[in-house]
Amino acid sequence: MTVWVSDCADQALLLAVCLSVGLLLLVLLLILTMCCLRRKKNKQGQYQELISAVPSVPAHSAPVIPVSQGFCARHGEIPFSLPPRCVPQNTAVLRDAESQEKEKEGALKVDAQRDILAHRGSLSVGSWYPVGSVLTGLYSMTPLSEVVAPPLGMATRLCFSVEYRHSSEQLVVSLLRLSNLLPRFHSNMTLVELRLLPDDRRPRQAKARGTGPDPEFNDCLIFQVSAVCVLRSTLSVCVLSVEKDGKRHAVGRVLFPLEGELGQAGRVLWRDLDPEEETQCSELGDVQISLSYSSSLQRLSLVVLGARGLQLLTDAGVCVQVSLQIHTQMVKTKRSCVVKGEQDPIFNYRMTFKLRPQHLDDACLRFELQHPNDNRSEPPALLGVLVLGPFMYARGLQLQHWMDMINKAQEPVRMWHRLGRAI
Repeated sequence: MTVWVSDCADQALLLAVCLSVGLLLLVLLLILTMCCLRRKKNKQGQYQELISAVPSVPAHSAPVIPVSQGFCARHGEIPFSLPPRCVPQNTAVLRDAESQEKEKEGALKVDAQRDILAHRGSLSVGSWYPVGSVLTGLYSMTPLSEVVAPPLGMATRLCFSVEYRHSSEQLVVSLLRLSNLLPRFHSNMTLVELRLLPDDRRPRQAKARGTGPDPEFNDCLIFQVSAVCVLRSTLSVCVLSVEKDGKRHAVGRVLFPLEGELGQAGRVLWRDLDPEEETQCSELGDVQISLSYSSSLQRLSLVVLGARGLQLLTDAGVCVQVSLQIHTQMVKTKRSCVVKGEQDPIFNYRMTFKLRPQHLDDACLRFELQHPNDNRSEPPALLGVLVLGPFMYARGLQLQHWMDMINKAQEPVRMWHRLGRAI
C-alpha cells in the first residue's frame, strides 16, 4: 500500500512539471508572436511614410517637356524644372487615416506655394515650375582623343599623342597638327624630325599636308624600343620650315621625357615649342663650324670657318681653342692662330681628333673664342663658349649638328651657332 502511494506521488509530481514547462513554452510563443507582429507593423508604417514622401509622376501622364513660356534656354544650357507632388493611386488604399491627413496637409502646402509663385510672376507649363537652367559645359569632359586648338596669340604648339605597345615593344607617336605657326612660315612646307634620345641616331621624318598657321600631319611613326629602355628615353621633336629652294629654318623643338607619361594610351598632348633663337645667347656673337666623322678611320674632322658679331675689347685679335672631352676627361686641346682687328674674323682652321665609334655618345667638342692679352702672364679673356655633342651635353641646334654629323657619314655638315657664356 505504501509503495502504491509513493508511485502516485511521483506521477503527480511529473505531471506538474510537464504542465509547468508547457505553460512556460506557451507564454514564450505568445511573446514572440506579439513581437513579430509589432515589428511588421512598424516596418509597414515606415514604408508607407517613405512612399508618401517621394513624389512620382503618374503612369498615365504625358511626357513632360520642361520648357516654359517666356523662358528661352541659351546654347549650352538645359532648362531645369521641379515636378509637382503626385500620389500613386495604388498606394492610397494602404494608408491609414493618419497618413491621409498628412497627405491633405501636404496638398494644402503645395497649393499655397503655387499661389505664392503665381503672385511672383513665375511661369509654369503642365504644373512644372521652372527654376533656372543647367550649364552643360560645367559637367562635360573633353574626350582624350579630341583635338582642341589653343587660343590665338599663344606660342607655337604641337599636338601629338604617345602610346607604348608592350606586346610588340613599339613606341607609337602620332603627329596631329601644329597651331599658331609664325606668319613668316605660313607659305613654307613644314617638316618634323623625331629622335628617341639618347640612343636613336636615325631621325624619323613627317611632312605636313597643308600650309598656313595650323598645318596638319596625321602621321604615325613607330620606334622599336624595349620596355626597359623606353622609360629612360626622351622624345625629341624638331619642327623645321622648308622654303621652295630647300633652305631650312628651325621653328622650335619639344623635348618630351617618356618616364611617367605612358599611363594613358592615346591621350592627346599639347606642348609649346621652344624657339631655337631663344635657347642660346645671341649678344656675344656667332661662330660657323663644319663637322664630319669617318667611322672607318675613327676620325673626327672639323673646320672653324669664321665668326661674326664678336664683342672685341681691344685690337689684339681673337683665336679659337677647341677641346675634345670624353665624360669629364679632357682628351686633347688645339688652338688656332690669332686673327687681329676684325669683328667678323675668318679662320678656316682645320683640325682632326681620334675618336672611336663607341665614344660618340660620350664625347663632346668645346669651342672657346678667346681674346689674347698684351700681358702674356695673364690668361686670355673669354668672348664666348660653344659645346657640340650628344644629348648628354647639348640641346637644340648643337645637338642636331652632332646627330647630323653621325648620320651623314664622311659628309661635312656646316652650321652657324650662337655663343654662350661660360658656366
